[in-house]
Amino acid sequence: MTIQLLHFEGCPSWKQALTNLHAALANMDWDPEIEIIDIEDDEAATRYAFQGSPSIKYQGVDLWEVKQDEYHIDCRVYNTPQGLRGVPTVQMLQERLEELRKSQA
Repeated sequence: MTIQLLHFEGCPSWKQALTNLHAALANMDWDPEIEIIDIEDDEAATRYAFQGSPSIKYQGVDLWEVKQDEYHIDCRVYNTPQGLRGVPTVQMLQERLEELRKSQA
């Protein structure tokens, strides 16, 4: 199983997203491979159906996918319990990953 963290160079939030992802996985006692993907241009954004930086995918599915007609390099915000933030919380990641693991089992 692979989890992908997609971002673009210069994104101020992707490293915190990676930290939160590691914490969520540790809480779950789960150690999947994490693939970090640098989205370099709009062509790559389209190829990966990039939702904005940072984005996290499990089994190729964005954790909070929104269907789009076009994909571009852009920042992403998450609706967290603390309001709009540049990264999902550890709890949000843990809950969503657990949901996806159960639905794909």
